[in-house]
Amino acid sequence: MAEDESEIALSRQDLREVTAFAAACAEVVLEVFEADQPDDSRPRDAIGAAWEFARGGERGKSLRATAWAALKAAKSADTTAAREAAWAAMSAAGAAYLHPLAKATQVKHILGAGAHAARAAELVAGHDPRIGAEHVERAVHRATPVVVEVLGRFPPAPSGGGRVGELIRMLDAALRPFTPAE
Repeated sequence: MAEDESEIALSRQDLREVTAFAAACAEVVLEVFEADQPDDSRPRDAIGAAWEFARGGERGKSLRATAWAALKAAKSADTTAAREAAWAAMSAAGAAYLHPLAKATQVKHILGAGAHAARAAELVAGHDPRIGAEHVERAVHRATPVVVEVLGRFPPAPSGGGRVGELIRMLDAALRPFTPAE
């Protein structure tokens, strides 16, 4: 239990890098939400706020508010794919709030936007898991060395979470540094 309670060192720059990664992952499926809800800017606003923080802005109330607004936008979506795209945007803004706790659940703050984006793309393609795998691979290429290093400070992604959970674990496994068996 002590391991779960230990703190992980996270600098402001670490949080900015993780948030930039999440925003880059989420913005590739923003059009999925906007095709479903063209008059709703909440997911776009959340991604914009994530980029603003990543580029040096404050991690304040407005960033958190855009994340919550994107979550509410997901509830108004007419399709599951649009809902996943809004969740990706919410996850991008939420990435700035990665907690410095050695808990597997924190991995969702790092990889959630990429996994929700991959799921949105799968759904648009008729539930094609190959499309999700392609999005995971693209997300791997978006990750900077800092993102990979920060991820490595946390335990592996938790089990569960349905298909999005599977995509998180795929992304997690692909990004973790290789450690040979002893």
